[in-house]
Amino acid sequence: MPPELTYLALSAALTGLIWVPIVVDRFFEIGVWPTLKNPARDAHPRAEWAYRLASAHRNAIENLVVFAPLALIVHVLGLGTPATALACALFFWSRLAHAVVYAAGVPVLRTVAFLIGFGAQATLFLRILGAM
Repeated sequence: MPPELTYLALSAALTGLIWVPIVVDRFFEIGVWPTLKNPARDAHPRAEWAYRLASAHRNAIENLVVFAPLALIVHVLGLGTPATALACALFFWSRLAHAVVYAAGVPVLRTVAFLIGFGAQATLFLRILGAM
């Protein structure tokens, strides 16, 4: 499988799994049944790390919406290069780092990880733009 698609699949899987620790934390905070019911509008995790991880999850979703079409366009148009492969790898690893350091409450590293992911998206876009 091309690296662009491999890292797209890994990024989608990561984004799809970030919520798991948050739900486990909720089980311990309020119990299984209240967690399974519809949440109240103002229901937020009590643990700071879980609250931050929920924010990281929303951010991961927002960024996957941008990254996925770019990676797919690169693949479909046959525009893959070592640079696009590296960009996709950097996107995945930066999103993983972003979730970890966001949950840990490390502000500067969180921003650096975000910017690396943004740069990866920009690399893919510029490759597509250059082929037009």
